[in-house]
Amino acid sequence: MPKGHGKTVAQNKKAYHDYFIEETYEAGMVLQGTEIKSIRAGKVNLKDAYARVQNGEVWIFGMHVSPYEQGNRFNHDPLRTRKLLLHAKEISKLIGYLKETGYTLVPLKLYLKNGFAKMELGVAKGKKNYDKREDLKKKEAKREIERAFRDRQKQ
Repeated sequence: MPKGHGKTVAQNKKAYHDYFIEETYEAGMVLQGTEIKSIRAGKVNLKDAYARVQNGEVWIFGMHVSPYEQGNRFNHDPLRTRKLLLHAKEISKLIGYLKETGYTLVPLKLYLKNGFAKMELGVAKGKKNYDKREDLKKKEAKREIERAFRDRQKQ
């Protein structure tokens, strides 16, 4: 994925805790009406969202986009399934990954790039509880080392 993407609107931090991310893809989104206004306002939740390939198309389920306050009757259903836009080659690659057991598609980040809403999708493999504990131990050790280094710099 290119590093120069714009403003990050929403992140799924829990995904990095629950899964090993093997590969990432950038996907566009098909939005309706006032959804983009809500996304620009940052009223998006990716926590329970997941993606699936159906009939050669990638769909995102469970992504909550709050209704736009000034949207009156043109507002959208907050939890509707939304289509993600990927190249056919990328979709066929994803199908190959997902046929293997243990792999799933997880939304990692939603951001704005050149005025368009883009999503970073990750091909992920679930972590076991001992993997999660090991990651937390590594994170804590790294934090402790940085703290000690910072204290030593002050002296």
